[in-house]
Parts: sequence; C-alpha cells; structure tokens
Amino acid sequence: MRVLRRYSSLFLYVLLSGLMCISSQAQDETVPKADIFAGYQWLSPGGKVPMLGTSNPVRGLDLPDMSRGFGLGVGYNFHPNVAFEGDYGGDWKEGYGFNTFSFGPRFTARTENMNYFIHTLVGLNRLSTPFVATKNGVGAILGGGMDLKITKSFSIRLIEADYQWTHQNFAEFVPAEQPELRRPNYSGVRLRTGIVLNFGAGQAPVPPKVTVSAQPAEVMVGEPVTLTANATDFNPKHTVKYEWTTTGGKLSANDNTASVDTNGLAGGTYTATVRAVDPKAKKNNEASASTKFTVKEPPKNPPTMSCSANPASLQAGGTVTVTCECKSPDNQQITVSGWTASAGNISGTGNTGTLNTAGAAPGAITISATCTDARGLTGTAQTQVTIENPPPPPPQASKLSECNFPNKVKPWRVDNTCKAVLDDVAQALKNQPDAKLVAVGNADEQESRKRKNLAAERAVNAKAYLSGGEAKLGIDPSRIETRTGSAGTQTAEFWIIPPGANFTEPNTKPVDENQVKPVPDHPRAAAGRKPKKAQ
Repeated sequence: MRVLRRYSSLFLYVLLSGLMCISSQAQDETVPKADIFAGYQWLSPGGKVPMLGTSNPVRGLDLPDMSRGFGLGVGYNFHPNVAFEGDYGGDWKEGYGFNTFSFGPRFTARTENMNYFIHTLVGLNRLSTPFVATKNGVGAILGGGMDLKITKSFSIRLIEADYQWTHQNFAEFVPAEQPELRRPNYSGVRLRTGIVLNFGAGQAPVPPKVTVSAQPAEVMVGEPVTLTANATDFNPKHTVKYEWTTTGGKLSANDNTASVDTNGLAGGTYTATVRAVDPKAKKNNEASASTKFTVKEPPKNPPTMSCSANPASLQAGGTVTVTCECKSPDNQQITVSGWTASAGNISGTGNTGTLNTAGAAPGAITISATCTDARGLTGTAQTQVTIENPPPPPPQASKLSECNFPNKVKPWRVDNTCKAVLDDVAQALKNQPDAKLVAVGNADEQESRKRKNLAAERAVNAKAYLSGGEAKLGIDPSRIETRTGSAGTQTAEFWIIPPGANFTEPNTKPVDENQVKPVPDHPRAAAGRKPKKAQ
C-alpha cells in the first residue's frame, strides 16, 4: 500500500508540474457552464484510530484501505479556466466508514481533446469505526486529474489523484498518556475514475491574444529597433504565423521577432503592428497588437576647442608653437583650420600652428583658429602671446677722462691739472659706488727707452692720488685697476666700468703693482725726512 501511495503522490506531482507549464488555450467550442462528476473512489486514509477494550489499555489500530467507495463532484465555471467545486466522497469497509464534504476552487487547462485540472478543497469529514462513536472532523484535499473529452456534453475522467488530510478528536476516549491517539491527523490518498457530464453554454472561449514590445523604445537615427511578439490562448498544436507592418523604417521579420532599420528616418514616433494568425482554426484564430518607438535625430552641438601657446611670452623675432584641442560632443569627425594672428606671421597644419614674431611690436598678439565638424558646425578658440619690450643694452666701459704728463723732469708726476681731472673722476666713482675704474698709463717711444716703467708709473701714481693723496679722496684702491696702453702718448686714460660691464680695450696690459710703486714728487726729501716725534 505504501508503494501505491508513493505512485499516487508521484502522479500528483507530475500533474501539478504539467499544469504549471500549460497555459489556458482558446477552443472553438464554448466552455460548459457547469459539470457533474460521478464515479468510483478508492481511499487509503493513512492513520490510526483508538481501539477500546475492557481489560486491555487503549491501543492504536491502522485504518484499512477502503476499496468500496463513491465520489461525486459538482462544478460551476465562472471563468473558462476557473470553477467553484463542491465535492463528496464516501468509502466503507468492515464497519469502517469515511465520508468527506468539501468545497473550493478548481483550475482547468483546456486543450483540444483533454482537460487537465487541479483543485484545493476544504471541508468536513465523518469517521466511523467499530470501536468508537462516529466522529466529525475537519480536512482538506489537494489534487487533480485529467478528463478525456468524448463529446461537448460527456467526458471520461481517466484518473483523479488527491492527497487527503483530516483531523479527528478522540480525547474523550483516550487517556492523556497516549497523545498520538487523542487528536490524530490522517494523511491519505484517494483515487477516482468515472464520468463527467457538462451542462449549459457557459463561458465563451477565451479569445487569442498577442502582445508586442519594442526594444529599445527610443533610438537615434540609424540604430535598430527589435520587435518581439508574444501570442497566448492559441491552440498549442497549431503553428501561429506573424505578419508585421511599420509606419517607418525598413522591416526585417523572422517569425515572432522583427527588426526595424531606422537609417534615413526623420525624427519622430512610429508604430509597428503585428498580426498573429492560426491558419488551422476556423474562428477565434487571430489577434493583433501595436507598439510605438521613437526615433531621435542626432544632436547638433558645435565642436568645442581650446588653444595654448608655448612660450606664452618672448622677445620679438622668436617663434611660438600654438596647440589647439578640438572635440565634438556628438562624436563627429573634426578638422582645425583658419589660423589667424593679430601680428606676426602664422601657419598651421592640423591642430598645431607656428607663429613667427619677427617685426612684431611689444604687446599682446591674439591667435585664433577654427574647428569644423563633418556637418559644417564650427567652434573658435583664441590664445594670446606677449611680445616683451627689448632688454636694455648691456653695460659697457666708457672713457671718463685723461690726464697729460708734460713735466720733462718728472714725467711721472701728477700735476695740478691732472689732479683736477682726478678730483672729477673721484666724484664720479662716489656717485656710482658699484662702478670700478681702470687707469691706463701711456708713454711715447722715446720716453719708454729712457724709463722703462713710465707708463705703469703714470697709472699707479694716478691710483695713489685717488686712494690716498693729499686731497684725501678716499677711493677704495680695490675699485681701481691699473694697466698700460699702447697709445704712444704722454697720458693716462681713466675708464669707468659699471656693474656687469667688462674692460675690453685692446693692447693693454695689467700693471704688477708689487713691482711698480707710486713715485713721490721729491724722492730725496721723502727719503731723508725723519718722522716727527709724537707730541
């Protein structure tokens, strides 16, 4: 019996799984308004009942399988696939009796030759045994079956398999130490077969339906749209054909799918329609549906551009590299051209230009270029280059003055005339504290033969007067450089050297002041003069 229960449960599982996969199908005939089932019923209650004895304690006894039974069901179809059902089942064997009165919904999947159904019922049950009084309880039934259609009014229920659960209360007969017998639950299986009578025109058949969707529903011009149709409530044994139309675009159909090529379409909203047809069905054999899709024209944003110059400032005459970066927000192909400059001469190739600033006046030069996309939309960018003022000329040494040395006896002597010149030289050095002085002594050829270092002595004596002579001019001797020249004259030249300048007069040589010392005006008196005693 356990094997039978196992196979019954397996049948119920397969039936329920199959019903979940079968959608309700429209038929040519109308669905009956009501139906009545009557037939044979077999029951395996699946549980124990208490057995009462006079001398022995209460013990449980398995309820037997009941092969004598009768089933009756009445259904009202308020929808082609859903009905409200009332059910009676009764089984008897050797003093045992099991009667159920249940009601609940029934779902039916209708095909051309077969109806498959499941139902869920709740209600009352009545159990009688040889040992205890008849008891009433509650219960539930879950199951289903299949009916073979013979005519519109008559069907054969090939099989119905149900799981039957019931609850009883024997607490008044069974002591508390046996709780499993006081309020038992019964999990059983019942099997049925019989006939089904159908009455009335009932509900009209469910018309076939078709739905259609567009993905994506919004595209840019040139992007494809995929259409998908889903037909329901057609006869599953027939092949449904699909006919596609659209108010715009080139349509390519493949059964229940189609593709719309939107190349060349103007922006706007278009409608696609599908007609699903069952060629084998005589009526209720077609359905149609429409969906809309929107085609948007590409955006028309002009390109954007920015330019930079390197270097950004320079002296006139140099060159500048100008680089422009151009982008199209709409991903269009772009070109850079139209290079202009407010001064100088510019030439460009691609996104790079070269500015020649020869002849440009100091100030700002504005450079511009234009970026154009494939649609002719343009964007312009500018950048500036600054032409700097030319730097001042570098400082140079300049001849400040010169002295003559006309004294034939003491040709090295700085006379009063030369001292006056040197006073002016000292003042110039004081006015330019960062400047230096170069004293260049000269001598003619005849003088040089008589006194070899005469030219050097003239320079050294001039330096001595400036730094420590009787005029006490106080010029730092480190600021004065002595040199000899090749002018061939009886002179000493004085050149002032500003900061940053260099003395570059040719044919002059530095004087070694360790060898050539200043010559006093009265060498003998100076040598014989005794130092005064301190007062």
